[in-house]
Amino acid sequence: MDARANWDDLRFVLAVADAGSVAGAARLLAVNHATVLRRIAAFETRHGLRIFDKTAQGYRVAEDRRGLIEAMREAGGALAAVERLIADERPAVGTAIRITTTDSLSCGPLPGICAQLARAQKANVDFSMSNAHTDFARLQADIAVRPAARLPDDLPGESPVSLHFAVFEADGGGEDVDLGLSGRLGRIAGHLDPTKAATRADSFVALATMAQTGRGRAILPTFLGRAIPGLCQTDRDAGLAPVPIWVASHKDIFRSARLVRARRFIFEALEAEADLFAP
Repeated sequence: MDARANWDDLRFVLAVADAGSVAGAARLLAVNHATVLRRIAAFETRHGLRIFDKTAQGYRVAEDRRGLIEAMREAGGALAAVERLIADERPAVGTAIRITTTDSLSCGPLPGICAQLARAQKANVDFSMSNAHTDFARLQADIAVRPAARLPDDLPGESPVSLHFAVFEADGGGEDVDLGLSGRLGRIAGHLDPTKAATRADSFVALATMAQTGRGRAILPTFLGRAIPGLCQTDRDAGLAPVPIWVASHKDIFRSARLVRARRFIFEALEAEADLFAP
């Protein structure tokens, strides 16, 4: 790769490599399917390289291009670090603080906390929700508010409260089946029998809706299950340990004064809501 490389196309190549499909990359980058195809084709044509093998399962990095992809990651990470440092030196006025969280936490006090943050610090706040991993190395967010057993080494943060879990079902009962966890949530091992799961979802909000309509029992964060009309907490053990909720930023911008202030505001606001997150 030489100095003529279009570094913006690098994002598209790495997104497809990470997602394993054009559709997944489009979701990750918030663009349409055709844009990803066009940028990947342009990159391969410009450099005379075939980066991906197109299989029935999706796009896979060609075996002889894996080293190139890793070099791209390093180059992209270095460029993103420069962008973060430049962005941090700009005046804060008119610069949005980008906060990402999960769909379940967005059903709690966090949206209101972000609105209070915007007023208190006279800052624009972009609030986004996704259960997918946010790539901070590519400057997709400034602050993450997410539950996790532990954070990656490049994402330092603090935890003001923890998620606790319980089993919920519709008031008056519902179908005598378990609703299962899938995707990233499926890595959580609970007491509900996965072999008897009638339906699975990778979203606690979706599971809560299914349980509310009597489709079965679901493991839910206690704050979410208790807030939804028509759900009741059972005495069944969810079998899940509490999971810390982190307020974090990428290490390259962690000491940014405006982000330190914003994280402290969010931390203290969540800490004040500790009773809401209780077991």
